[in-house]
Amino acid sequence: MKGRRKLIFVIIVIVAIGYYLNKDTINQFITKSPIIVAGEAAVLMDEQTGEIIYSKNKQDKLYPASTTKLLTALVVLDKSEPTEQVRVGKEVLVKTEGEARAGLFEGQVQTVEELLAAMLLQSGNDAARSLAVYIANKEKEQELPVEEAISYFAELMNEKAVEIGATQSNFINPHGLHDEKHYSTALDIAKIARVAKQNELIDAMVGELVFSTETHTYTNRNLLLNPDSEFFYEPATGLKTGFTDQAGYCLVSSAERDEKKLIAVILNSGQDSRWRDSIKLLDYGFSEKTVTKAAIK
Repeated sequence: MKGRRKLIFVIIVIVAIGYYLNKDTINQFITKSPIIVAGEAAVLMDEQTGEIIYSKNKQDKLYPASTTKLLTALVVLDKSEPTEQVRVGKEVLVKTEGEARAGLFEGQVQTVEELLAAMLLQSGNDAARSLAVYIANKEKEQELPVEEAISYFAELMNEKAVEIGATQSNFINPHGLHDEKHYSTALDIAKIARVAKQNELIDAMVGELVFSTETHTYTNRNLLLNPDSEFFYEPATGLKTGFTDQAGYCLVSSAERDEKKLIAVILNSGQDSRWRDSIKLLDYGFSEKTVTKAAIK
């Protein structure tokens, strides 16, 4: 009888502990981490200094999905002016089932800036391809086959990544659709994002909810910026969403409060948890308890 009572007591204690301590709390205690995120990898960076405030699996090679487009934008703006006219070509006929598109059509003329908005806000893969082909043809001073042009543009992307210091990455395409050889790390994406934020055009664009042209209106997919979203985060200033089946839900976010600027990267999280992860990281970065370079290996 005493043994049975003891067993019942133990069960009651376990249930009580489970009620008051959730999984995150237990993990936080075990790992001694200041916060817990659901994403497979994460980085919180001080945008002004480049210092890492928090990290989780920051150098694990993962698929970056459409966060790739931040690097694409940097290469495009290195090689062209925002006002340059781009005629959309046969590359717009290349499609992958279910991909995000901006609704471009062959023969359409858009400025570089307009295509960047289509790519960064609407996450249009068609815009990414058109920009890549335009830059490749411009650099080579000839009209290349679409696949060859995209391959050449990827070489420019990898050169830019090395210049930035994102040396643990390899980019195969300008949009981030899955390829086993197309990978990055949370740390590298944070480095790329920091340089992207230093570009005035990109910085201003990724903070906008909408961007309209004569033929299209592009809506930002970043719910942190949307006042009507349950994930609205008032200090948010950008940056880029991403998703593929293989990459999971990704988000590169930036925020500013009291002259403090932060960049957060979440790779391979859930559809809703990427927003919660990012808010959790940014709140931690803005808190008085922040300890520089706190990290989980």
